[in-house]
Amino acid sequence: MGAHPAPERAESPDSHHLETLRSLLPYLWPKGRPDLRARVVLALIALAGAKAATVYAPFFYKDAVDALAPEGAESAAALIAVPVFLVLSYGAARILMVALAQIRDGLFARVGQSAVRAVALRTFQHMHALSLRFHLERRTGGLSRVIERGTKAIDFLLRFTLFNIAPTLIELVLVCGILAWVFDWRFAAVTGVTVSIYIWFTFSVTEWRTRFRRQMNDRDTEANTKAIDSLLNFETVKYFGNEDHEARRFDRSMEGYEAAAVKTATSLSLLNAGQAVLFTVGLVAVMLMAGAGVADGTLTVGDFVMVNAFLLQLYQPLNLMGMVYREIRQALIDMETMFDLISIPPEIKDAPDAKPLQVKGGTIRFEDVHFSYDKERQILKGISFEVPAGKTVALVGPSGAGKSTISRILYRFYDVAEGRVTIDGQDISKVTQESLRHAIGIVPQDTVLFNDTIRYNIRYGRPDAAEEEVTRAAELAQIAGFIERLPQGYSSMVGERGLKLSGGEKQRVAIARTILKNPPILMLDEATSALDTETERDIQSALREISQGRTTLVIAHRLSTVVEADEILVLSDGQITERGTHGSLLAEGGRYAAMWQNQQEEDREKDRQRNPATSMAKNAAPA
Repeated sequence: MGAHPAPERAESPDSHHLETLRSLLPYLWPKGRPDLRARVVLALIALAGAKAATVYAPFFYKDAVDALAPEGAESAAALIAVPVFLVLSYGAARILMVALAQIRDGLFARVGQSAVRAVALRTFQHMHALSLRFHLERRTGGLSRVIERGTKAIDFLLRFTLFNIAPTLIELVLVCGILAWVFDWRFAAVTGVTVSIYIWFTFSVTEWRTRFRRQMNDRDTEANTKAIDSLLNFETVKYFGNEDHEARRFDRSMEGYEAAAVKTATSLSLLNAGQAVLFTVGLVAVMLMAGAGVADGTLTVGDFVMVNAFLLQLYQPLNLMGMVYREIRQALIDMETMFDLISIPPEIKDAPDAKPLQVKGGTIRFEDVHFSYDKERQILKGISFEVPAGKTVALVGPSGAGKSTISRILYRFYDVAEGRVTIDGQDISKVTQESLRHAIGIVPQDTVLFNDTIRYNIRYGRPDAAEEEVTRAAELAQIAGFIERLPQGYSSMVGERGLKLSGGEKQRVAIARTILKNPPILMLDEATSALDTETERDIQSALREISQGRTTLVIAHRLSTVVEADEILVLSDGQITERGTHGSLLAEGGRYAAMWQNQQEEDREKDRQRNPATSMAKNAAPA
């Protein structure tokens, strides 16, 4: 189901790149941050100073060389003092150039990192705003790598676009102007043509190489996705002994990455060699013209070395420009991929006039609700029921009947196709999602915990809860004793996705954090499915206590857990086929009664297997 494809690009790649650069401008000149704007201005001043020092330094070099070969009768002191002064001036100009460049980078560092932080936060928030459907269809490993590359590209793009590309072009114009003014137009023409061909060659080869970088990125994302999936399912891999299979899958992705990386490296060698040849040809041509000028007396030796110094100074940023342009192209690709994610519209959005949910009693109503994950497969077919305020209603039925779908709709992970769902008469599609989810507490069937402490996972139900409240919630969930026996107690780490805890322990942590949340509406989705019979009885007692006075919707497979519900709804094939209390449904002798009988027989069989001697004695006893 491709419900969330990346937006199609109707425009050309170049226009898309320009759009990406435009999207960064607000971060370069951040609104409401005069401190960061001042840093940008000061960094530009430092940049201008560094370029001025760079352009003027060769004049000191020229004058020093000319002073070492004076014409006429200067004093010995002058012969020594003038060159020394000029050499020191040249050295001071070089130091000033480097110092101002470092000051520029230091001033801009906070601006760049602020942009990285802002975009990373925006992306993170948008990922949470996207629907459950999006996250079920995405691969977490690939998604995390896209975001990681995109955020890293931001600082690089801002820094080098502002401080390398534009300044280098300005320096090129200044150098050509100086060469034409101090010497003649031929020097400027040769330099300009050389640099133009150099830039054309660099950009053309870099464009050609971009496809290899794209392939390398794709294979890197694929390999990372496989690695993350495999490590998250570590136990499953071990259960089936499929380590070699996983290694082969990962290696196939890395093989593609290797091939793309080799093409990238070899094409880089071609780029570097071509750049060196082009610039050397231009440098030799200009030096030959300068040498001819020295020979016929129109130029001095100082002029000769000044021309050389200008071109060598120009070569450094031009040489860097090849790398910078390549990396800027790569950064644009990385950022575009991330911005494509940001541009995906959330499937579930608050209505423009949405108001916070006002819970008075907590009555839940499903009114002729139709729903499907895709058009070919209808899940709910006109479901209607009510959970009165403070009452408990249970949903039972075979797997695939639509029980868990009802819980997702109530949380508004999906919008219904027809009908509506209300809480205290308020359509949940017209209230804010935040207020809706704040009013509901859930103990899910599959509990996934954060890789943090037990305390953090319980407190997640209400992050500002006091320590005593966390402890009390753990006691009600029948897990306090287990936690206190651990060496680190509530500070014990639960591991990735809670894998250090058993299924029952994870479920009790989930119950504890729901107790701590203290919501007016409670949803129990197979809340005791992973517990043994004795612990289940204890938990059921605690759940009955916390559900008193709350509207409670129970989704259950084990019918013994819902015998005390005020109403039981039997779902089958997306429809309610029976409803009533436990006693009335047994009396009807329908589907519920058959399910109850089957589960009772299963329980008796399990009891016989656990206690064969007792069972034999019962069977041998006279009637």
